[in-house]
Amino acid sequence: MTNDPSAYENVIDGVDSPGLVGAVERLVAIPSLGGSDAEIDIQDDVAREWTSLGLDVTAWDIDVAALSAEPDFPGMEVHRSSARGVVARIPGTGEGPTLLLLGHTDVVPPGDLGAWPSDPFRPEVRGDRLIGRGACDMKAGTASITYAARSLLASGTRLRGDVVLAAVSGEEDGGLGTYAMLRQGITADACVLPEPTSLDLVPANGGALTFRLRIRGRATHASRRTEGVSAVEKLLPVLDELRRLEARRNESVDPLMQRWPVAYPLSIGTVHSGDWASTVPDLLVAEGRLGVALGETPAQARADLEGALASLCDQDPWFVEHPVEVEWWGGQFASGQTDPGHPLVRDLGEVATGILGTRPEVYAAPYGSDLRLLVGAGIPTVHFGPGESAAAHAPAEWVDLRETLACARILAAYAVRFCGTSA
Repeated sequence: MTNDPSAYENVIDGVDSPGLVGAVERLVAIPSLGGSDAEIDIQDDVAREWTSLGLDVTAWDIDVAALSAEPDFPGMEVHRSSARGVVARIPGTGEGPTLLLLGHTDVVPPGDLGAWPSDPFRPEVRGDRLIGRGACDMKAGTASITYAARSLLASGTRLRGDVVLAAVSGEEDGGLGTYAMLRQGITADACVLPEPTSLDLVPANGGALTFRLRIRGRATHASRRTEGVSAVEKLLPVLDELRRLEARRNESVDPLMQRWPVAYPLSIGTVHSGDWASTVPDLLVAEGRLGVALGETPAQARADLEGALASLCDQDPWFVEHPVEVEWWGGQFASGQTDPGHPLVRDLGEVATGILGTRPEVYAAPYGSDLRLLVGAGIPTVHFGPGESAAAHAPAEWVDLRETLACARILAAYAVRFCGTSA
């Protein structure tokens, strides 16, 4: 490990700001929605970029069918018949530890296009902000990895340990890409995920479980609605019960999570019911997300929600005969945590402080991520990247380009510190 700041001045100064902005724009312009062909196209784009740097790049086709049949598979919410993994390596002398810098390239749908100032996949720079779907989550972070590597190579710094770069897909709906990467035998002594943290240090996060509810009603002609049972109206007591459950689950939270108004959110994201305006609907299907507390197992969280709904059903005459059905599907994110006192968190914080002039905060995040897969594989991991997480998945998603540049510089400097230098 290198502790002399002068040892990484060259890599800090060597990050190309205009080139980095262009790299973010290029990635945002690829509409890499989960499950789309472009999800593979962007992996190929990253592989070409890393190859152009002279890196040893490995790209492979992921056997989605085989992996999804594994008992510990982390889940998917979109259909994929194929996917691709990409890793590259800056080799060291073999005398130091290996650092993994991992970014994901898939994005969520843009939602209501009318809420965007322009095409979500036509990146637009306004002052210090770059607007576009995926700019914040997390194409700016992924571009920062590339430009940290560029600077390391251009500086001629001879590292003792390896730096491994990885680009994965399927992060947004479960973690297919990182799961596949780990199954390929890729490992490291520490990992930085440049997810959007506004350049704070996030060594832990809650989990997130996707669920589906089926609420039964009794159909009849709308003119005789009182003789039927509306599945839409039966959703209302279910929502009330879910709000009570969320409140109970957030009465006492880990100190790392106390900055959030709701540390472990429970929300409904989609609702579908009815097939004719003049018919009382007899089925409602709602899909949502249940936050998993730090230290809580997914099984415990599932049992909590199922128990709350079972209790509600015991008190409602209709639900006694037609109980709410619960299905767990899609992404199943456990919580994950690296000790906040781990040298990864401490040393990355010191490097960031030296470059930013202020010390990053340390806290846990309320969203699921690939951190739990990496920590589960024995790799200490921390989130540290550009962008405000509230902008992720939102209309007019944006990232601060100043943070993006700072992130690339900090990642390059930290790689020198962590891997060490050789004369």
